Order: sequence, then C-alpha cells, then structure tokens
Amino acid sequence: MAPASTTGPWWRSAVIYQVYVRSFADANGDGIGDLAGLRQRLPYLAGLGVDALWLNPWYPSAKADGGYDVSDYRDIDPDFGTLADAEALVGEAHRHGLKLIIDIVPNHTSNEHVWFRQALADGPGAPARDRYIFRPGLGPDGDQPPNNWSSNFGGPAWTRITEADGTPGPWYLHLFAPEQPDLNWDHPEVKEEFESILRFWFDRGVDGVRIDVAHGLVKAPGLPDLGSLDGKLIHVARGDDHPYWDRDGVHEIFQGWRAVADSYADPRVFVAEAWAENPRRLARYVRPDELHTAFNFDYLMAPWRADHLRRVIDDSLGALGAVGAPATWVLSNHDVARHLSRYARPQPDGQVRSLADLAGLPADLELGARRARAAALLTLALPGGAYVYQGEELGLWEVEDLPAELLKDPIWERSGHTDPGRDGCRVPLPWSGDRPPFGYSPDGAAAEPWLPQPEAWASLTPEAQQDDPDSMLELYRTALRVRREHPALGDGTLDWDDTAPVGVLSFSREPGFRCVVNLSPRAVELPSHHEVLLTSGPLEDGRLPSDTAVWLGR
Repeated sequence: MAPASTTGPWWRSAVIYQVYVRSFADANGDGIGDLAGLRQRLPYLAGLGVDALWLNPWYPSAKADGGYDVSDYRDIDPDFGTLADAEALVGEAHRHGLKLIIDIVPNHTSNEHVWFRQALADGPGAPARDRYIFRPGLGPDGDQPPNNWSSNFGGPAWTRITEADGTPGPWYLHLFAPEQPDLNWDHPEVKEEFESILRFWFDRGVDGVRIDVAHGLVKAPGLPDLGSLDGKLIHVARGDDHPYWDRDGVHEIFQGWRAVADSYADPRVFVAEAWAENPRRLARYVRPDELHTAFNFDYLMAPWRADHLRRVIDDSLGALGAVGAPATWVLSNHDVARHLSRYARPQPDGQVRSLADLAGLPADLELGARRARAAALLTLALPGGAYVYQGEELGLWEVEDLPAELLKDPIWERSGHTDPGRDGCRVPLPWSGDRPPFGYSPDGAAAEPWLPQPEAWASLTPEAQQDDPDSMLELYRTALRVRREHPALGDGTLDWDDTAPVGVLSFSREPGFRCVVNLSPRAVELPSHHEVLLTSGPLEDGRLPSDTAVWLGR
C-alpha cells in the first residue's frame, strides 16, 4: 500500500512529535535537557514513525515562563547548547527523515530583551517605548492600572515602572507574566523584526514555525476595559468584541508571514496556537493565504464521551474543510494535564483542560491508560494531521505530587499557591534503567533532573517496553506504521456509521478502512470486516470491550 502522505503536501497528514527540550534528554549531566541529548535520541523518534518534531522555545531566556520569555530570537539558550548545535540538529533531523518546527513567541518578549531594556533606559517619551504598550496610570497620581485587564497567569496585566531618577513612570501591558511585556503590533518595526526572524531560521533549514498566542497580537484601539468578558486565554468572548483575543487585525499579520514562507523553493509551514470562539473563527487563521494549520483545542478539551467527541470532530472537519485546510488533532501538550490522568477520572459534561476541572474526583490510572490507548487510535485515524506530546507514547501520567519548593510555573506564584500550574506534565522523560534519572541524564551525572521523576515510571521506559507487544510504545509504533502505509489514512474525509450503538464512534475511510471506538459501558459487536488491523486492547470473544478501539480492514 502506498503511504497516504504522498498524496499531498507533507503537513496535511503529518504526525508531529512535540519536544519539550528541557525535559527530553540531558547529555551533559546538568539535569536539564539539551540539544545534544535530543540529537542522541533522533533514532528513537525516527523509529517511532513520526514525520516531524516541534520544539518548544530554545532561545536565551530568564525562564520566567519556561522559555516563553525570549531575550534573543536569533540565538540558543546556553542551557540547551549553541547556534551551531541547533544547525547540526536541523541537518541530523533531516537525515533521519524528520522535519523540524520551532516555536516563535510574537505576542511578547522577555523584559531582558534589548528592546525592552532600551525602552526603560531611554526614558519618558522615547521612541523605543512605542514598540511596547506603555500607558499612563489612572487616578490623580497615576497609581492605578490603565484598565482592568488581567494576566492570564493571575493578577493584573499591568506593571508600573520606576524611571531612572526614581520617579514613578507609566505602566506596561503584560497579558502573561510581568517579565513578558506585550509588543505593540501597530508599530512597523515589530512587523519587520519578526519577518526577519522568520527568515533567519528558515535560511538555516527550519521547516516550519509554531506561533505562540497567535490570536493575541492585536489589541483594540484605546485599550477599553474588559467589561464582563473573560480574559483568560482559553475563554474568548462569546458574541462580543474582545479587546485583545482573536481580533480581525491578526490576519493581516499572518498574510505577511505566509508570503515569507512561500518565498522559499521548499515552502515553510505554520501551525497556530489560536484559541477561538468556535471552529468557524478558528478556520479564519488557516485560509489559503494565511497559516497552514491550527491546533484543535476543542478536541483536546473534550471529555471522554462519544457525543462530545463526535460533535467536535464534525464541527472541526466542516469548518476547516470549508476553507480547504486540514484538521490537526492533539490530546496533550506542555500546557495541559496529560490526557491519561484526565481520562482517569469520571468524565464531566463539559470541557476538561486541567485537573482542577476534575477536582476531588478519584483517579484510576489503569482506566486512564485504557482510554488513552483507545484515544490514540481514534486520533491517528481521523482525517488530517496529529500531534504527539513527548511521553504520551510511553503512557506517562501527570505527576501530581511534585514538591511545592520545586515548582517553576509562574501560575503557582501568581495564583497565590492555589494552582500548581503545568509542571506536572513537564517532568523529564524516563528512558532506561530501574531508578531515576532513568537514562534521562548520563550515568554519574552531576545534577538530578530539574523535576523529580516518579519511581513507578520504571516500567514505562522505552527499554522496558521495547519487547512487549502489548505496551503503549508498541501500540504507537504499530499505529504510526499502519497509518503511514494505509492509503485511507492521513488527509481526506470520513463517513460515520450512524447505525452504531449509543456510545460508540464508528466511521469508515476509503479505501477499505474502519475505526470503531467503544465509549459505552458494555462490549459491542464488531461491524462487518475482513481483517483486524489493530486494537487498543484485547477483544472479548470477538466483541469490542468498553474503552477500547479497533482498526478494521473492510
């Protein structure tokens, strides 16, 4: 069978593996993942069967927000290596048949970026301040924020500066941490700078870019109060004109970016982190003259319930198909609790992003793993592309008992120590051996991993799973191999079997493929087929058990 991926541009069908570099593999023993460690593990990733890698930010940063506070967009953080290491990684990834996508952070810089340092140093009225969003405060003494916007990490979205002479100055906007001042995208130098940054990396062979907070670059004129709308990143305005999320002006910016990408003989590609009110709003980001793909967060946040998943799949395929774009399906990433742990709880009648949404509900990790296996087959059978977050192919769960003194996520501090944040999904990967650091760092490493790994992960290393045909790792390897080989999989369409029992998702794809996922509480009969290609768990006398998926040849 010819690979489905040969029928169109690679990105329409790609399975892309997300690498959180700091937690992937540590080559020098300092407890922090690095590019050298990633290069050593490229054979593993190629053998897994993915098409491309997406790396979280690798730039110099003070790490106020896990590297999303960038101080220099044209260099590599010393914790990770050097620019020469990055260039070598691009070449080696390509030799292994892997594309490379990097992360760009255009909504804000670090407060250590040369532009922001200049803005502070040059003083009141300086042109350098126009690259950011500085405003005078309210009240007789200007000691109140310019408006009522709040930070996505908690607390106000404004910080007041002190001028060099010690007098109170204006306030600057930061929709995230105070160390992440928002850029002013009405300023022509900001637009020119980021198009130059894109060219810098594209010229070095990078195949594409993931755009952080793609929906947040443009702010409403006059910066009006938020009113009754929700300012959190994952909750956009419902039927209202939100002053800073998903504004129409972002699309002109990305049309310019698309022109840069298309100027290369081998056009580069984009994936947007864009939170939108509904799939139709999301589809505006992936029109033919804008970005190529966008993450499908409605799918990620859907509970493990057939009705919710069916609705999200239909809405996504309909809206994106209307503009000629493929869907991209994702179950976990560096910003959300791992889906195995989300699925390990009773599922609500609503979206689930963090374990706070399931507070107080007991976790059954065995159940979560069974559902995660089924979800993997569902995801990889859907039309379009897919993302795999590092460690999900091993069956890793969210680490929920990290010591408070080790938490690094700004959400922990900004929430007044009420929300532990995202560190639980960022714990370093286990690779081999029966005790931490599980091969993440070399033997005799000088430092422990930057976050501690659970002892129970000993059974989840690639080494431990290597020869176990029933392991999560072997399920992913087999699924990715079948997906690459079967002509029905990848980009395309699906047809639902509406005669399937309640709680069962069943669809066919041509030629000759059917996926059935049983989310009901009892085993169900399989539809007519001529072979079983793959199951997420054993069948019961030819019946599909609860929380199990099967791929059938028709």
